[in-house]
Amino acid sequence: MKVVATNKNAHHNYEILETMEAGLALTGSEVKSIREGRISLKESYADFQGEELFLIDCNISPYHAANVFNHEPTRPRKLLLHRRELKRLAGKVQERGLTLIPTRVYLNDRGLVKIELALARGKKTFEKRETIKKRDVEREIRAELKKRLR
Repeated sequence: MKVVATNKNAHHNYEILETMEAGLALTGSEVKSIREGRISLKESYADFQGEELFLIDCNISPYHAANVFNHEPTRPRKLLLHRRELKRLAGKVQERGLTLIPTRVYLNDRGLVKIELALARGKKTFEKRETIKKRDVEREIRAELKKRLR
C-alpha cells in the first residue's frame, strides 16, 4: 500500500469516531495525476446526493500530458461503497450531526486508488486547545524519561 495524500488537519479539527475504505470513480487523467501525488484533501468532505455518496471539493490537479482530455480539478467524485454501508452512514450523518471526511488517499496492492473516510464530529475551539496542551505535556514527559534513561 502506497499512501499518496493525507489530511493532516482532520485529527486537529475533528474527533474521529470510525474509519472505512471506499473506492473512487475516476477518469484516466485523474488516476495518473493521483499517482504523481497531485491531490489535495484540504477542506474536502463526503456528502450524500440522493442515495449516492460523493467526494466534494477534493482538488486533483490536471495531468500535464492529457491535453484536451483533461478533467475538471474540483468536480464531485462518486465514492464506491456497498449499499448497506451507504444506508448505515446516511443514518448516522443525518441523525447525529456527524460528517464524513477523507483522511488519506492511497494505492492498494492491485494499484487501485482507495480513500479512507472517517465518520467524525467537529471539535470546538476549546477542545482543540485541550488537545494541543495534552500533546505538549506528553512530549515533555517523553523527553524527561529519555533524559533519565541515559
